[in-house]
Amino acid sequence: MTDAATEPQVLDVAEWSRFEIHVGGKLAGYANYALEPGRITFTHTVIHDEFGGQGLGGTLARAALDAARRRGLDVYPDCPFIRSWIGKHPDYLDLVPEAARDRYQLA
Repeated sequence: MTDAATEPQVLDVAEWSRFEIHVGGKLAGYANYALEPGRITFTHTVIHDEFGGQGLGGTLARAALDAARRRGLDVYPDCPFIRSWIGKHPDYLDLVPEAARDRYQLA
């Protein structure tokens, strides 16, 4: 059974241009982005060492990409982690504009 206090929480902290993931009230990691009209470019993702190996990077990526989808934004995954995650989850490939997929080696 999962305690709600330790359930990962993902927040869009727009003033810092990043999605953050918190566990038990502690910052576990973040995904930086650059926002432009109609698009979001993910630039860097970090999961702090003490939270590694718990699948939090995937939870963070999914939440950030779901938020981009809800907002109708094109996704440019300059961050290698986000790019790799999209490559493993083809149901998110449609967020990357078709013309940009070759650049990111996403088919």
